[in-house]
Amino acid sequence: MTTASAGAPAPAASAPATSATSPVLPTSARAPVDATHGAGPRVRRRVGLAWLGLTPFAAYVLLFLAVPAVIAVGSGFFTDDGAFTLANLAALAEPSVLRAFGGSFGLSAVSAVIGAVIGALVCWALSALRPDGLVRSMIDSAASVLAQFGGVMLAFAFIATIGVQGLVTTWLVSLVDVDRNATGAFLYTVPGLVIPYVYFQVPLMVLTFMPALEGVKTQWGEAAATLGASRATYWRRIALPVLAPAFWGSLLLLFANGFSSFATAAALISQGGIVPLTIRTQLTSETLIDLQNVAGVLAFGMVVVMAVVMGAYSLLQRRAARWQR
Repeated sequence: MTTASAGAPAPAASAPATSATSPVLPTSARAPVDATHGAGPRVRRRVGLAWLGLTPFAAYVLLFLAVPAVIAVGSGFFTDDGAFTLANLAALAEPSVLRAFGGSFGLSAVSAVIGAVIGALVCWALSALRPDGLVRSMIDSAASVLAQFGGVMLAFAFIATIGVQGLVTTWLVSLVDVDRNATGAFLYTVPGLVIPYVYFQVPLMVLTFMPALEGVKTQWGEAAATLGASRATYWRRIALPVLAPAFWGSLLLLFANGFSSFATAAALISQGGIVPLTIRTQLTSETLIDLQNVAGVLAFGMVVVMAVVMGAYSLLQRRAARWQR
């Protein structure tokens, strides 16, 4: 019979047996317990309620945006008797329609370029102000309101200001004997529409381009200065290439905004000149002989142009978003 030596401690009876192949892992290394185990029905219920909350918005988009758009565009592919045809697309080659598209392209491009340049300069000036300051907050609020200010109210404001008998017009005639309307009412022409269009294009540029300008880090300029780059070199080699996608994307957005605007032009011009007004004319009185549902064909042409522009805008915004993270 053997006995343990006096100096050797007795083994603890409650100590778990371990082996070389099954070590005891520390608490931090053990597999985490799934906290959502058994909560599957609850999660699915929450997802279902979230989708249910989108139902009113989805119904609004379907009834007031999707269905009217499909009807408007689809009507150009049918005759008055309801038969499908592609003959109506010949309206896109008519001289009056081509002039309308040319007027819309010119008006949208000029107003977009002017609005983009002025808006970018405003954003550059605002970048020196505190984001939470009073002046910056007031300008941001004003841009949000003025970007949506259009239609009859905007047209009346410009008629009262630079119209034939407008305040500024009469003031210029009496003071410096300059009458811009001497050869015709400039405001009531397609080139004259550039002035009221720029009025709402500039605030829209401020809203869309300001986040990109705020995404330019001050550390980039400091690093460039540390490496010996001048301020002009920094803007030419770093800041402008970073801001270019956002600028061109905002320019395309302004073009799309001008291309689709209708209310302000309708309040100033009686008929024709741009595509939206030509659609109104075709809805009230068909003017193209041997062609039916020309308004739907023009709407289809506008949808194609807008799809191309917004597709390019999406690509540019995706590239610009890399520097805004």
